[in-house]
Amino acid sequence: MSPRSTVAVRTLPALPPWLAHALRAQRGPVPWSAVVRGALAAGPLLLAAVLVGHTSLGVVAAIAAMLAGINDRPGSRRTAVRRLGAPALAGAAGVLVGTYAGDHAGAVVLTLVLTALGLLAGGMSAIGPVASGGGTQLLVAAAIGAGMPLPDSGWARALAFLAGAGWLIVLRLALPTPGALAGDFRFDGERAAVAAVYEAVASLLDAAGTEHATARRAALTAALDQAQDALAGPRLRRYASSAAERRLHAQYAAALPLAEAATALAWAGEPLGGRAAAGPRRLAAAVRESAATGPLPAPARSAPALRALDDALLQAAHAFDQDGGSDLHTRRRGARDLLRTAFGAGGREYGLRVALCFGASAAIAQALHHSHWYGQHTHWYWLPATAVFLVKPDLGPLVSRVLCRAAGTVLGALLFAGFAAVLPHPQGLVALVAVCGALIPVSTRHFAAQTAVVTVLVLSLVMVGGEPQASVGRIGETLLACALVLIVGHLPMPGERGGHVRARLAAAAGAAHAYLAHVLDGQDGSDGRAARWTLRREAYRALSEARAAIALSAAELPALARHTEGTDEVAALLERLVDTTTAAAVHLDDTGHLDRRHGDRLTELLGELAAHRERVGLPTAVTGLTAAV
Repeated sequence: MSPRSTVAVRTLPALPPWLAHALRAQRGPVPWSAVVRGALAAGPLLLAAVLVGHTSLGVVAAIAAMLAGINDRPGSRRTAVRRLGAPALAGAAGVLVGTYAGDHAGAVVLTLVLTALGLLAGGMSAIGPVASGGGTQLLVAAAIGAGMPLPDSGWARALAFLAGAGWLIVLRLALPTPGALAGDFRFDGERAAVAAVYEAVASLLDAAGTEHATARRAALTAALDQAQDALAGPRLRRYASSAAERRLHAQYAAALPLAEAATALAWAGEPLGGRAAAGPRRLAAAVRESAATGPLPAPARSAPALRALDDALLQAAHAFDQDGGSDLHTRRRGARDLLRTAFGAGGREYGLRVALCFGASAAIAQALHHSHWYGQHTHWYWLPATAVFLVKPDLGPLVSRVLCRAAGTVLGALLFAGFAAVLPHPQGLVALVAVCGALIPVSTRHFAAQTAVVTVLVLSLVMVGGEPQASVGRIGETLLACALVLIVGHLPMPGERGGHVRARLAAAAGAAHAYLAHVLDGQDGSDGRAARWTLRREAYRALSEARAAIALSAAELPALARHTEGTDEVAALLERLVDTTTAAAVHLDDTGHLDRRHGDRLTELLGELAAHRERVGLPTAVTGLTAAV
C-alpha cells in the first residue's frame, strides 16, 4: 500500500426516528427509594392475602400496587399523592364497572360498555399526564374486572384495588428519601425541585452567548414546571401550613424574577462572566441544605437585564430569610377548560382511537374465549389490557410501542415459563412478585424492559390465583393486540389528523398571545408583575407540552408524521416570541419604554407567525398584535 493511499471511512446511515426511539433508553441513577417501595408493595400484599385465605383479593390488590408502581416517579410527596391517587380511584371505578358488566351483561352489551369507557378514557387522557394515567387504569381495571373470573363481588374487588394502591401511597409518604437529611424530610422532593430551578438559572447564565443557550432555557422551563407541580399539589389546607413549606414557596417565587432576567440575558446573546452565575448557585446550595445564603456576589449593572438580575438576587436573599410566601403564580383550570380539552380536537381523535381499539380487542377476546380457543384458560382480559397500553401515545410513537411491547412480552413470558417450572408454588411465585415489584422503577427506563417485568409479575399473580401456566397464549394475544393497534392507528378518523398536536400548539399560541398582550399593556406595580409571571409560566409550560407532542409525532412512521409537518417550525417561532417578550418586559421595567430592537424583533416574529397561521390552524388573535408593537 502506497503512502498516499487513504482508507475510506464508511458511515452508517442514521436510523429512522421510529426505530431510534424503540432502541433509546433513559439514563440516570437507580431510584433506590422507589425500588424499596416496590419490593414492599405487591409481594407483601399478596403474601398477606394468601396467609389469611383471600388470595383472589390479594391478586387484585397486588395488580393495583403494580400499576401505582409504574406511576411512582421521582418528585415530591404531594405530587405523588395526586399522581398515584387519582389513577387509583379511576382504576377502582373500572374494576367495579367491569365486574358488574361482565357478570350481568351479554357479550354484545359488554363490548358496547367497554367501548364507551374507552371513548371516555381517551378524551380524559388529553387533559394531562395524571388524567392520562387515570384513563389507563380505568380501562385496564375494567378489562380485569370483566375478564378475570374471581369469586369476590365487585365492591370487594374495588376496595382491594384501592387498598393495594393506597398501601404504596402510604409507603411513599412514610419512607424518607435516602440522602434527604437537611431540614424537614417531608419536603425533600419540593426542596430538590426548587434547588434545581436555581441551578438551571445558573446554567442558563453560563450558556448566554453560546449555542447551548436555547437548550438551557428549555431546561429552566422544565425545572420551573417540576417545582411548580411539586409545590402546588393537593393538601389538606388551602394554604401552606408550616414554616418550612412557606419558606419553600417564598424561595420558588424568588426564582421567577431571576429566571426572567436570565432569559433576557440569554436572548441578548452576549457572554457573561462566571460572577453572574455564582449567586444563583449559592442560592441553590442554600435551598438544598436548608441553610442561610451568605453573601451573594452581585453582577455588573451595565445593562437593563443585568440590573434586573442584581435586583432579583437582592430580593431572593431577603426572601430566604422570611417564612412568608404562598403565591405559586399558577391558576387552576376550571371544569369548563378541562371539558373543552377532553372534547376538543385532540381529545376526540384520541378518544375515538382508544374506543375502537379497546372495544374491538374486547370483542375479539370474548369471541376467542367463547370459542374455547383458550382451552382451560378462562381469563380473557390480556388482549384488551394490552391494547390499552399500546394505544397510549404517552409511551412513545406507535411503532416503537408495538415493537417494545412485543419484544418485552415474549421475553417476559419465556422467563416466567422457566421460573414457573422450578419455583415452588405459591411461595416461589410470591417471592417472584416481590422481586418484579422492586424492578419496576428501574425498568421504566425502557418500555420493552418494563413490559417484560410486568409480564412476569402478572403471570405470577394469576398463577397464584389458580390459573395454569399460560405463557404461549399471552404471547399470541399480545401479537394480536399489536396488529390491531397498528391497523387502527393508521385508519382515517373524522376531522384533521394530528389533532392532539395542533390543539397543544394552539394552546401554546394562545398563552403566548396573552403574555405578549399583558406586557404591551405596560402594567406596573407588584400586582401587574405577579400576573406577568403567571402568564409567562403558562406560556412556557404550554410550549413545553406542545414541543413534547410534536417530537412524539415526528417519530411516527412517515404516513402519520406527515400530518404534523411544519409544526416544529411554528413552535420554534413561538418560543422565540415568548423569549423576546420576556426580554422586552425586563427592558420596560428598567426604562419604561420599548426600544427599537425589541419592537422590530416582535414585529418580525408576529409576521412570520401570520404566514404560518392557516397552515397549522393558529388562533387569529396571536398574529393581531403587530399594530400594538
